[in-house]
Amino acid sequence: MALHSLLQDPQFEVAALLTTVTEGFERISMHGVRRELLRLQADSIGLPLTEVRIPPECPNSLYESRMAEASLRFRDRGIHHFAFGDIFLRDLRAYREKNLAQLDMLALFPIWDIDTRQLAARFIDHGFRAVTVCIDPNKLDASFAGRQLDASFFRDLPPGIDPCGENGEFHTFVFDGPIFRSPILVRTGQVEERDSFVFCDLIPIVEGDQKCSPE
Repeated sequence: MALHSLLQDPQFEVAALLTTVTEGFERISMHGVRRELLRLQADSIGLPLTEVRIPPECPNSLYESRMAEASLRFRDRGIHHFAFGDIFLRDLRAYREKNLAQLDMLALFPIWDIDTRQLAARFIDHGFRAVTVCIDPNKLDASFAGRQLDASFFRDLPPGIDPCGENGEFHTFVFDGPIFRSPILVRTGQVEERDSFVFCDLIPIVEGDQKCSPE
């Protein structure tokens, strides 16, 4: 949603996408999504992708160092803004702003302080499609892992759960929507608990597979 907003803003030209990938696992950090799907996502969006590689259980000092290195490479290209999809976590916003300010760069928050119920409704109305890939079982029942973010998903969320998962209740993989040239075809794989989280593996559909979307 943040990228969708930025792409419609004439003040900015989006230069690239950036995310962290955990070394060894070769998956998006925290989300557990395979690098192959990350690259398919970036290709369909039509933007270059920069991966910041970090080790498992990465100490914060190393994370900040590698993020700074990547940020400085962008700054050397004349890029001075980084955009984030944060919505209302003010301590996280302050953390991002502080780290970028030390590099003489600025943070943007395109969907900041928008009511998350409104954002969830817009997500569906705009035709975005996503599937949950990581659940915090201390906040949300593990049965939500692997579910699509449709009207029934939001209706079934218990009271106190943010509809955008902003408090870390769940993380998602977006596989279709107006920012994509074509949907990313995936199927849901194994659901397992590790490191106190429940992960649903997403598997890219290759030629010969039955074409389907996540259930």
